[in-house]
Amino acid sequence: MPETHHPMDRTTHRRTNARRGSALFAAFAVIALALAPAIAEARPGGSISSGSRGSRTYSAPPSTQTAPSGGTQFQRTETPRPSPGVAQTAPRPGMATPAPAGGFFSRNPLMAGLMGGLLGAGLFGLLSGHGLFGGMAGFAGFFGLLLQIGLIVGLVFLVMRLLRGRQQPAMAGGPQGYAYAQPTGPGRGPMGGPVGLAAGGAAPTTRSIEVGPADYQAFERALVDVNAAWSRQDVDALSRLSTPEMTRIFSQDLQDLKARGWTNVTRDVKLEAGDLSEAWSENGQDYATVAMRFSLLDFTTDATGRVVEGSPTDRQTVTELWTFTRRAGGPWILSAIQQAG
Repeated sequence: MPETHHPMDRTTHRRTNARRGSALFAAFAVIALALAPAIAEARPGGSISSGSRGSRTYSAPPSTQTAPSGGTQFQRTETPRPSPGVAQTAPRPGMATPAPAGGFFSRNPLMAGLMGGLLGAGLFGLLSGHGLFGGMAGFAGFFGLLLQIGLIVGLVFLVMRLLRGRQQPAMAGGPQGYAYAQPTGPGRGPMGGPVGLAAGGAAPTTRSIEVGPADYQAFERALVDVNAAWSRQDVDALSRLSTPEMTRIFSQDLQDLKARGWTNVTRDVKLEAGDLSEAWSENGQDYATVAMRFSLLDFTTDATGRVVEGSPTDRQTVTELWTFTRRAGGPWILSAIQQAG
């Protein structure tokens, strides 16, 4: 007797296939959401505050007209946070220090745990035949899932931002362009105010230094050279232009991009405005923190050359605070990049 199929069976089969298709699409959406932050952090320094500023690593750099809100606190630094009441000490360039944290998820374990749980639960649901996250009835359930994921991701980013916070700028106002009012005394800022207090309120042993036109030219040249070396993925050149700590950070970020098959390019860098935040010397090491607003072409491509983020034709404008350091008589090298507040 020939086998007959009830119309209801075909309808149920189509609904099951539709649910599975929606579930797979949702799985890819979850993965895309998980990887999206990594794409946005491709610029040198990862678009976050990285590196060290000597004994002032945990002190907010004074604000300037280029960066009126100062800089954000460091998310990646090898300088240990000093104990309360103990003056801060920092590793000098060249000293062996622990390797920096890795990519986005290693720097944000809360996000890693959340995404891991979502993906694990969803894939288990697919394999067990219940659909992604326990079965979704048509498009209503599918879009409801995406909405919930979006809300959860948004909430996590909000909590992380609040937890990170940022230090208030040490002082308001600042010189325009590269005109810098010289300090009025040891440990004093452009307007005579105190700068660089270590944790616990103890003033580090520092002295203010003068920065001249040749120094500003070196800073601008470093801005262009660092971005060029980054775009070439030239770690050797980056090691000549930056401290060992910043070289390790650059190297780790380049490895993270390579693991995903991506290449980030920052080119045609042009300094639009800049001014000095502070400059000082400690233990024979000079430091200068400079606020710089610059425009550039910033884009990321995949292994096929397809642009996945940014644009090779539309310029972006960025404001960051770069800290440079040097030994007496030596060249300036990059020791930190901080995002403007």
